[in-house]
Amino acid sequence: MPYSLPSLRKSSGLLLLLGGLLAAPAAQAQRSAGPDRPTDLLSASFHKQRRELVRQALPAGSVAVLFAAPVRNRANDVDFIYHQSPDFYYLTGYTEPEAVLVLFKEPQTIKGQSGVTEALFVQPRNARAEQWTGRRLGTEGAKQQLQLQFVADNKEFADAGIPWASFSQIAFQTLPTDARDNPDDPADLYNLVAAFRQQAAVPSNFNPAVAEAQQLIQQHGLTGADRLQPYLLRLSQTQPAIAQDAYVQAYLGAKTEAERQQVVANKPVSRHNTQVLEAALAQLREVKTPEEIALLRRAVRISAVGQQEVMKATRPDMGEMELQGLHEYVYKKYGAEFEGYPSIVGAGSNACILHYTENDKTQVKNDLLLMDCGAEYHGYSADVTRTIPPSGKFSPAQRQIYELVLAAQEAGFAACKPGNEFQAPHKAAQKVITDGLLKLGIIKKPEEVRTYFPHGTSHYLGLDVHDPGTYGPLQAGAVITVEPGIYIPEGSPCDKKWWNIGVRIEDDILITQQGYENLSREAPRTVAEVESMMAKPSALDDFKLPELK
Repeated sequence: MPYSLPSLRKSSGLLLLLGGLLAAPAAQAQRSAGPDRPTDLLSASFHKQRRELVRQALPAGSVAVLFAAPVRNRANDVDFIYHQSPDFYYLTGYTEPEAVLVLFKEPQTIKGQSGVTEALFVQPRNARAEQWTGRRLGTEGAKQQLQLQFVADNKEFADAGIPWASFSQIAFQTLPTDARDNPDDPADLYNLVAAFRQQAAVPSNFNPAVAEAQQLIQQHGLTGADRLQPYLLRLSQTQPAIAQDAYVQAYLGAKTEAERQQVVANKPVSRHNTQVLEAALAQLREVKTPEEIALLRRAVRISAVGQQEVMKATRPDMGEMELQGLHEYVYKKYGAEFEGYPSIVGAGSNACILHYTENDKTQVKNDLLLMDCGAEYHGYSADVTRTIPPSGKFSPAQRQIYELVLAAQEAGFAACKPGNEFQAPHKAAQKVITDGLLKLGIIKKPEEVRTYFPHGTSHYLGLDVHDPGTYGPLQAGAVITVEPGIYIPEGSPCDKKWWNIGVRIEDDILITQQGYENLSREAPRTVAEVESMMAKPSALDDFKLPELK
């Protein structure tokens, strides 16, 4: 998947009067707390270790607070299937809403329990709610299955006696602004966040973007002024809070090194910090543990098999949505709960739209078909793209562009070595595409390459399809994509024979001590491999549904 650097819930009163059958359901959890669950989920000890590593990264005298993701509404009284915040899941394994995690640098006494370094507040068991939307862990289930040191009902968060005023720093992530206030739940996320803001004395005008800008000045204000000042100026033009911040504006007004030194030294003092957690989690999540790699490997292999099966089944008279469904059927068949992101299945001109998701072209015909699809297995997302000719054979023009992208990808692979800068695969791939487009006469000058290759070649992969990381030198254990592409929409300033050709080839790469491993290698890549796979019979060839009239 291409990557570029960087209303209130209805009152339940009336619904209850209607007999309960219309009662607005809360979001269903990602996975139920019931029996017969998968046996290859991350262990409680994995999450415990992650929490401890984050706690160690906290400054002395500090506390860290993380909230579960909000329940999000799809339409009227129907919510989207709940998806936990990846950071919250990473640290707890908890997949339900209306929860908060607190990590203490030094042990505290909470609700009479001494020596507490971690506290999780969760939604309670509720027989009626569970009848409608599925089982809940509750406090006892969370204690047993998640093995946190201190677990309590979320209604106890507001009066837990956490000594907020005593902490030198309070670390938290950007607070959710789309949490709805359920009048029937005094401890929903809306109220949990409100209680935190009040007790931790978070200023009403606290802005994470301003805090980040101030942090950038602290880190790079002297050594990187030539790049930082133009960047902050652009932010000031689009974000009023940054434009109004005296510290940022003083830095932008500094003309000499001495003036910049004076500004940097006078950073406003604040106990509230949104950078500590971001930095700690980016560093941790960048390098995967063996347990995480096993889940990623499974997600990627499922996605690669999906590409194989769709190649065998594709015919020019099939529609984009039908082919999307075949990918996603394979995912479900192998136990992948979700797609890691909305499937991109675009033919012809649609293949030239980077994040095309309508997928409603009724026949793909003989245009190149770009399929950027990834299974999400136990939270971990794959990201695999293949581009195929629905007729089974590439035309000469299609083949030229395809093989140029393939050569660029091979160059990107070769740059996937521990210690190389993160941008090394992109630079290698971009050079090949630049030289190739110049040779084909599609561009006249090297700088025009971004017209047809507008995105980065790589991003991290994990619990998010665009996973956080440091974007420093490549490290063994990191999983990244390598996904060069060329997109030539109709009307482009080149020969018409190239119009509506869109090609992207994307693989998921594990950085190893020796170099790299292509986790998605089972999905055919070369022209010969793709054409050979498409010539094979499909299990769906004889699958006929009745015609709807």
